[in-house]
Amino acid sequence: MAKSYCYAPHLPIPHLSQHQHRSQNQNLVLKHKYPTSSLRPQQNLKFPTKCLLFPFPRRRRTNFNLNALHSDPHDQNSVKVGRNESYEQWDSLTSKFSGAANVPFLLLQMPQIILNTRNLMAGNPTALFAIPWLGMLTSLLGNLSLLSYFAKKKEKEAMVVQTLGVVSTYVVIVQLALAEAMPLPSFLATSVVIASGLFLNFMNFFGLLNAGIWRFWEDFITIGGLSVLPQIMWSTFVPYVPNSILPGAISFALAVLAVTMARTGKLSEKGVEFIGGISGWTATLLFMWMPVSQLWTNFLNPENMKGLSAFSMLLAMLGNGLLLPRALFIRDFMWFTGSTWATLFYGYGNLACLFVLNIISKEFFFAATVGLVSWIGMAFWRDSVVRGYSSPLASLRDLVFGSGI
Repeated sequence: MAKSYCYAPHLPIPHLSQHQHRSQNQNLVLKHKYPTSSLRPQQNLKFPTKCLLFPFPRRRRTNFNLNALHSDPHDQNSVKVGRNESYEQWDSLTSKFSGAANVPFLLLQMPQIILNTRNLMAGNPTALFAIPWLGMLTSLLGNLSLLSYFAKKKEKEAMVVQTLGVVSTYVVIVQLALAEAMPLPSFLATSVVIASGLFLNFMNFFGLLNAGIWRFWEDFITIGGLSVLPQIMWSTFVPYVPNSILPGAISFALAVLAVTMARTGKLSEKGVEFIGGISGWTATLLFMWMPVSQLWTNFLNPENMKGLSAFSMLLAMLGNGLLLPRALFIRDFMWFTGSTWATLFYGYGNLACLFVLNIISKEFFFAATVGLVSWIGMAFWRDSVVRGYSSPLASLRDLVFGSGI
């Protein structure tokens, strides 16, 4: 038997346009005047237009909305329903941890900046070649993209962290350019992108930016991220691989095609969401590639590791580690993956390299190891307790498979 599609007044109808809202109101009036159970075939009634009494409603064109960094804001109110006081306290505490990460991130590049300044003033610019400019550029672009991502999720503390990361990393890039460790054209292009990105992000945050301009910026992030990441990954291993721009050129063409198809409605809704998800992960992968680039540079030129600051590596481990409980709590797998990777491979990984080369003491390295393992263990244990799980592995399951919120 065909079902009636007249909508009940208590059911919410998501994503209706203004025209569809008018049609819905007409349907509600019709249902009130003429209940479907009382209608007879011989009745010649003039129904208002667009009443969905037919078993197959008209299909309407999907309103595609391409978000360069696809995410939904974290709804704290929906999460807290039915939760106990311990859960709410952990919610508040993880948010404070995320805010506290601003302190190590604010100081993160200071030892490196001071060390670079001393080397430049002493006429020793070659010491700055221990810092791979491609790795710093990767981190910088990742921070900028993640700034937009966290703005969408309304995670203000994480936004401040990313902003501090952009500014402090850019100062190091300026020093690398002064030491001629970074090509001038690359430095100028980077400066333009960073200045534009910060300006557009904060204009949009305060509601002062035109929606069309913001969509253009989102497209730029999508295309730029998908183009730059493969090229930077390839260039890291030169001269062991041929020096070529082919990876970037191919990925650029594919990114432009994907964004164009999404904007013109040639992709399904799932396809649009897939493109948005890819760009979000691209931002994380850009951020994650910095440790790989740094470790590769350490492997090629271990004698230059004296140009690295152990305190900076410790601050990187602390800053990213403080973000882990919050990312775990809100079940943001992408955020958790990026922060964990930076904690283990950028912060702790470089400390391990410094320890192997006898640049730091074993006491320093042992204390960092114990502190890191204890912190990660505490985060999983506490999360499982407030959710009533019997094992911390249940929290990891929720994180990976997207349940638990």
